[in-house]
Amino acid sequence: MFFLMGVDGGGSKTFTVICDEKGNMVGKGISECGNHQSNGINHAIANINESIESALKMAGLNKSNIDFVQFGLAGADREKDFSILLPALENLAFSNWDLVCDTMEGLRAGSADNVGVVLVCGTGTNAAGRNKDGKMVQTGGFGYLYGDFAGGGQMARETFRAAVRSWEHREDPSILTKKVPEFLNYPSMNELVNAFLDNDIFTVPNDLTRVLHDAAEEGDSVAIKILTNMGKELGLAAKSVIKRLGNLESPIPVVLTGSILQKGKNTYLLESIERSIISEYPEINLIIPTIEPVYGALLLAMDQLNITVTKEMYQSFESYGGYEG
Repeated sequence: MFFLMGVDGGGSKTFTVICDEKGNMVGKGISECGNHQSNGINHAIANINESIESALKMAGLNKSNIDFVQFGLAGADREKDFSILLPALENLAFSNWDLVCDTMEGLRAGSADNVGVVLVCGTGTNAAGRNKDGKMVQTGGFGYLYGDFAGGGQMARETFRAAVRSWEHREDPSILTKKVPEFLNYPSMNELVNAFLDNDIFTVPNDLTRVLHDAAEEGDSVAIKILTNMGKELGLAAKSVIKRLGNLESPIPVVLTGSILQKGKNTYLLESIERSIISEYPEINLIIPTIEPVYGALLLAMDQLNITVTKEMYQSFESYGGYEG
């Protein structure tokens, strides 16, 4: 019996799952941030190991019992990152393992042959792809200064900004002027703005994106415009990957991952992504995976051991749910 481990290390959580060769989950563990770019490599590795040890304890296994470990880590973007991560992961003492950027987990979660484009829209944004020759490219993932303009954090800022502009009549009338202060526990925009300025507050919580989605669903034109613009930006990132990657057969799989896309599933956002991409590449297949990224890591591990992934295995991963599932 083979035992495989998938480790998904993100900016807020690290999630580890162990399964057998038939896809039966035997253990899982969760800890905090696994991105070395956020709090340093020592902190990231400590959290990664904590989630691993929790999963091993639940499974009643030791590290020596694991036949293959697939790490999918946010921040594993460039050669410099790999030069930091690989020696640190080596110290975890697994005999057989591999490291990819977490984008590749997402691609495998939605693409059976691990070929195509993946768009990530969670707290931040990223885009990547892989062709049939194994060539991989990445567009974005480094923040606003380096060209990114999407993700939950950006959406939250745009939501707050639009509410201020609408309140001051610099933007069309919008129900965001009511919804934003309510969400942030203020009776009005006037009291919200003055409280923030008085206390030098220049950030907003990422979950303000829920207000944006709610307003769009109620037909608010300002909210719809924000989501449409975000969709256009994500589409541009996908087209960048397609152009740089080359050698992708039509219809091109475009896998949509991250909480905004997998859980939000906003119609305006999704339609805008599709319009943006098909303006240049008319034959695409938008795919929203129904499994968490960590199960994409397990699928990659199965590929490494030449284990055939069946429909039943994928359905098992769906049933296991997410961090709390």
